[in-house]
This record gives sequence, structure tokens and C-alpha cells, in this order.
Amino acid sequence: MYIYSQSQFIKDTEATISPFDHGFLYGLGAFETFRVYKGFPFLLHDHLKRLQHALNDLGISYKVDADEVFEILQKLLQLNHLENEDVTVRLNISAGIGEVGKLLQPYDQPTVLCFLRKAPPIESIEKHASILKLRRNTPEGTERRKSHHYLNNILGKRELRNSPDVEGIFLTERGYVAEGIVSNIFWVKDQVVYTPSIDTGILNGITRQFVIKCLENLGVKIVEGYYLKKDMLDANEVFITNSSQEVVPIKMVDGHLFLGKGGTVVQKLTELYRSYRTKLLSIDEI
Repeated sequence: MYIYSQSQFIKDTEATISPFDHGFLYGLGAFETFRVYKGFPFLLHDHLKRLQHALNDLGISYKVDADEVFEILQKLLQLNHLENEDVTVRLNISAGIGEVGKLLQPYDQPTVLCFLRKAPPIESIEKHASILKLRRNTPEGTERRKSHHYLNNILGKRELRNSPDVEGIFLTERGYVAEGIVSNIFWVKDQVVYTPSIDTGILNGITRQFVIKCLENLGVKIVEGYYLKKDMLDANEVFITNSSQEVVPIKMVDGHLFLGKGGTVVQKLTELYRSYRTKLLSIDEI
């Protein structure tokens, strides 16, 4: 597989990272994961805007340029013969090489990596979920970023063991529903959609933002707030969202059954979502 590394297109087996990269030593780095549908980078501008905010927070001097990223993506698709496929992209920027122990230095030569992989079919995906015993940690800064600090997510995955068809749901330390290990969560009760507020410390996912906009366009009422697990378990429909898997209906949460793929709101939302995926570079275009 060809990847993009430090302004070069190389085989993944040829890639190297310095042991003194502060992304490796201290977790100083940020990333975005997004989809490209047959050459079209869905919501690219929103992902890059969020990445830029994260880099600014981390003190990494790098201007994320949408045109440059688009050219990188097209070249990677060509080199890997994936021009007509749906792929998942990971764009990763770490602080770069620095002196050990010196964390206040300017990071003006970051490490930039980009790679992609063919996306699995998701047209009929449906999952189960389980509420984790492990609680969601608080954000490392003023708000949660997609950074290299991923221990809480990894420990959540380990709690589930090897269960790829089950998403773990975090509660906050105070017992409120937070988010999935790799997703945001929504549920439907009496045709009203509920989702945890970003004030709970969750990641404000790009797909989360897009889904909220889609629901508004469908005329569906959506309420963000603080909710206990009983509020979610009393729902008719439950679904999770992320950029890789789009909208995923949940059939069961710890023995509690829901409508899954048969849910009316999920069906309408999924149809609208898929009508946009080769048209929008930003949510603002709706």
C-alpha cells in the first residue's frame, strides 16, 4: 500500500518515524478519519477545520490546506488503484522531532502522514451495544479533540474483548450517557431524537453535526442534554454515528431490544445521508 509521508508517496513498509517525535513520546498529535466515495471526499472542509483547531490547541504550527489534501488523496487513490472505490482516510499530524523533556518549544516541522483503506460494505449494518463499566474520562483540554490520547478508548475496547459487532457506550463519572468508543449516540422516543450535549465532554463528531442538520431538515425535533441510561433504554430507536460507518442502527443494548434497521427515523435519516455523500464538502452547503 502506498501512503503519504513527509511530502513523499512511499510504500507503507518504507515509512519511518523518529523516536524523538513528540507525537510518539508525549502524544502530541491530532488526526481525522473521513470517507472518500469514489473520489469525492465527503465533508472534507469540516474535518480539516476541526483538525486545524486541534493543531492550534497543541501548539503545532501547520496550516491545513484543503486543496493540498485533495491532491494528496487523489494521488493515493491512483497509486493504490482505488479511484472507483469507497475508502476510509486517516490524516495524522504529530508535533515532529523535539528535545526530550522540552514541551514548550515551537513545533514548526510536524510529521504529516496520510493513508487510506478500502471501506467495508455498510449498507445493511446493524449492531448491538453494551454500557461500559469504565467511565468516560474528562477531555484533556477545554474540549475533546481527536488527539493521540486514546487510552480511555482502548481500555473500553478491551472491556468488550473481541466483539466487533458491539459498540461500547461510555457513561460520564456522574452517570450520564456520553458517547460510544468510536461514535456518538442518538435515540428516538415518540418521534423526538435525543443525544448527549457536548457539555458532557464528548467529541463533537463531524457526522454528529451533520446528522443533527439532516434531522432538522427532515423536520424531526432533536434535543441535546444530560441523560441517564434509563432514558436511552426507554427509547424506541437507538443509533450511533461516525464518519467511517455513517448511521448505524442499534438492535440491542444489554438485553433491551430496539427497532434497529426497522426504525422510521433511522430509515429516513440514512436515505438522506446517502443522498449527500458525493455532493457536500461542508455541512454549510446544505
